[in-house]
Amino acid sequence: FEVDLYQNESACQTPLDWQYHEEILKQEKAGGRKNYRIFTYTDHDRFTNLEEHCQKVTDSVHEVPSYLAERMATVRRRRQDRRPIEGSSLKSKVITWEPSEEFIKNNHVINTPIQTMYIMGDLGPYGKLGHREYEHVLCTIKVDSNGVITVKPDFTGTKGAYRIELDGEKRELWKYTIENASVQVQQEEEEREQRVFRDLYSRHKEYLRGLVGSEFEMTLPGTLRLFVNGEVVSAQGYEYDNLYVHFFLELPKGWSSPAFQQLSGVTQTCATKTVGWDNVAYFCYPFTLEVFFTQEDESEDSLPQWPVLYFEVLSLDFWQRYRVEGYGSLVLPTSPGLHMLTIPTWRPVELGTVSELRRFFIGGSPELEDLTYVRIPTTFKGERLSRFGFRTKTTGSVTFRLHCLQQSRAFLETSALRQRMQSVLDWLGGFSQQSSVYSVLEAFQRARRRMQEARESLPQDLISTSASTVHQAQEP
Repeated sequence: FEVDLYQNESACQTPLDWQYHEEILKQEKAGGRKNYRIFTYTDHDRFTNLEEHCQKVTDSVHEVPSYLAERMATVRRRRQDRRPIEGSSLKSKVITWEPSEEFIKNNHVINTPIQTMYIMGDLGPYGKLGHREYEHVLCTIKVDSNGVITVKPDFTGTKGAYRIELDGEKRELWKYTIENASVQVQQEEEEREQRVFRDLYSRHKEYLRGLVGSEFEMTLPGTLRLFVNGEVVSAQGYEYDNLYVHFFLELPKGWSSPAFQQLSGVTQTCATKTVGWDNVAYFCYPFTLEVFFTQEDESEDSLPQWPVLYFEVLSLDFWQRYRVEGYGSLVLPTSPGLHMLTIPTWRPVELGTVSELRRFFIGGSPELEDLTYVRIPTTFKGERLSRFGFRTKTTGSVTFRLHCLQQSRAFLETSALRQRMQSVLDWLGGFSQQSSVYSVLEAFQRARRRMQEARESLPQDLISTSASTVHQAQEP
């Protein structure tokens, strides 16, 4: 069809048409075409736009194209000749804050630049070649901007040939196969290609390293840096509605925090909703903690303590009366990664109905003067902490989501040393105590094995004789 069309100069409009015209004339002078059945349409031919616009999902005549199909049909997915955008000349509007519906419709399509070639077959009867109605697509080859080549349908391989059945007087049936006729790559060329890829990846790695930079703040030797990106997710199972959570972080000995770091916070007041059998208040309140640990005493009897997050759950009613709903504490995880923790809480109670009437009508309830009394108070210096007579009541629970990150030069050691470190607590002083315990256990196991080996080496008659002697000695 194209040969008959572009032979006439009147049908040539674009520079590509004139190029086809000259190639057809040269081909006619050289003796004409050798293959009259198979030809191609390239990316810039008119057929490519018509083919993508007229494609259907099914062969039904009543098929109505979907909205996305209509939008994709109008998109010219071709490799455009765009000028490179310089760094200084950016777009005036990088972000569209108030997009219109038309803007959303026009941009909600996949527009990956591709190049397309159709391998066609002229399946008309002899003597009627060159008619548009007898053209059929045998294979479609697409190459996108990422370098991915798509062949549809796939190479034949072990499968049977593809079939095209024509509608007409003779009901002709055509069969064809698609094979990959590419020449196998030689070993030298493959090695050269691998070297090119390695050079490309190394240059890209250096480029990314230049973008990131190398000015990172390193920790001092013997110092651990702990980041916690936390979230108060929810509180469930409490008596009253409109809950909020007050929390703060206690730093034990050896721990410190930057001057700008806030170690306490209060969530918003959140109404509850019924989920199953519980009333759940979803806070989704984020907080960030950054603390340092510096090992001062390296003696064996110094086992460091981990920071503790204390919190209390309170409720607020319409008359601005608040009630304590529960107290709880959370030890920050010693291992890095994601941690989902649900902490149960309790609150102090008084005997009798007067306290409950006061709590119901005017608000208020027994409170802890020192919130660290949830665990071990900071003012306690004795050996035993007695809470005998202190009455409490179990209440609901609070769910936390913690993302923990740890930074230390101890993690830069060799893999052998890293395998010995079971956790960061080992490096922080507990490793010496654990190693002493392990050495005692190993010595005990060695002694036990020696006893078993000595027992197995003794004669059986001697063992039986000694056992009977012991048995006789025990009889009255």
